Amino acid sequence: MIKKVLVANRGEIAMRIFRTCRVMNIPTVAIYTHVDRSALHVRYAEEAYCISKDETDTSYLKPDLILEIARKTGAAIHPGYGFLSENADFARRCEESGVVFIGPSADIIARMGVKTEARKIMEEAGVPIVPGTKDPVSGVEEARLRAAEIGYPVMLKALAGGGGKGMRLVRTEADLDAAFRMSRSEAANSFGNDAIYIEKYIENPHHIEVQVLGDKYGNVIHLYERECSIQRRNQKVIEESPSPFVKPETRQKMLKIAVEACKKIGYYSAGTLEFMMDKDQNFYFLEMNTRLQVEHPVTEECTGVDLVRDMILVASGSPLPYKQEEIEFRGAAIECRIYAEDPENNFMPSPGVIKVREAPEGRNVRLDSAAYAGFEVSLHYDPMIAKLCSWGRNRESAISNMRRALREYKILGIKTTIPFHLRVLQNPTFLSGNYDTTFIDTKFDREELKRRQNSDPTVALIAAALRHFEQEKEAAARATTVPLVGESLWKYYGKIQMAANNF
Repeated sequence: MIKKVLVANRGEIAMRIFRTCRVMNIPTVAIYTHVDRSALHVRYAEEAYCISKDETDTSYLKPDLILEIARKTGAAIHPGYGFLSENADFARRCEESGVVFIGPSADIIARMGVKTEARKIMEEAGVPIVPGTKDPVSGVEEARLRAAEIGYPVMLKALAGGGGKGMRLVRTEADLDAAFRMSRSEAANSFGNDAIYIEKYIENPHHIEVQVLGDKYGNVIHLYERECSIQRRNQKVIEESPSPFVKPETRQKMLKIAVEACKKIGYYSAGTLEFMMDKDQNFYFLEMNTRLQVEHPVTEECTGVDLVRDMILVASGSPLPYKQEEIEFRGAAIECRIYAEDPENNFMPSPGVIKVREAPEGRNVRLDSAAYAGFEVSLHYDPMIAKLCSWGRNRESAISNMRRALREYKILGIKTTIPFHLRVLQNPTFLSGNYDTTFIDTKFDREELKRRQNSDPTVALIAAALRHFEQEKEAAARATTVPLVGESLWKYYGKIQMAANNF
């Protein structure tokens, strides 16, 4: 049995895992850098160990030191997401060192971590695959040849990638050379691997993913799907479950295929199969994330399952605590990723000290966060400071609850994406549920520009000023005396502003 858990991560995901450990009465171990020494996850855990030398050392990618701390404390390791969560070498070293890794086997992580290998495995398991190269392309000449065979538009993708890094959409052959160089450079910088493969680009696609959960005895269940098509620069920003786009018959087919594929490859722990779906409900395998997903709360809210708890149980050798027919899906849930970014300034990072933090409360609201008043948001780490999730008996109710929660959520001292989320949740296309992955970069931007033009106070102010000027002229013409010309400019502007407010 697992008697202690070390989370090889930071921030809100470390807090989320620690909270489940506390429910399970499992002591916890935190790791941190000098920059993070005042972080909430450090204060929450029973034990905490610094893994950096000084202020300039901000890396959490220190497998040797983390393993040493795990062995010294007798803790199993939960990697969260990002960092070491899909590092097969780290998982293998845990296995060799006798340290329990709370996740799938190193072999599965390795096989599914190479995107082209994952495509082959899933194709053999009977999962539909997006047309593309089975192996990475050797250079721009081969890329040009393969892209022509597949047919434009195509998507260049990093072999070891994720999170939109190294990804480029190429619509014509003339754009390929530059896109290939940028994709390869970004992949090398992000993952230490510049290998690129090519997929056919599905026009106006939906990004749908299926949550699975398996044990070491061959049992695999699904926890339904999530709609993840609200993306900015290939990065998810809002997720919901169930998908408002997927039809019931398509859903059942996709869920069945996902479970059968995971059984064939011997998958255990929590995992996610990501699919691309076209307008005709045809779906194709994209990749598998062999870890906990950022958006897992929407699944938990609709199924009542604690994925972290079950990952710990499976890692300790226990079978799944329920069968597929015992999973009851209820209502709808939405998650907004709250970033320390300025949506009014091209989403530029907004580091700094949080001066005021008032968290939303009340029914059907969940906040996964490690932020607090006085905490300094650093440029050294991902700008996501919280995940705000709402549940409702139906989609409309979940959206209403999320709007209320966003309005209650007050963070001062830094800019956040809360205003952006509010605008999305009021957008007619989003409300209709008929959106795809191009929504933010195309339709939303145009609709938002139109909204701003219609609501720009400058227009009302000018119109009100002109109307006020005409009224003053008419009054002066009728009056027997000249109006006061010494009236203060501030008072005059106040009249104009009042007129503008009433315009």
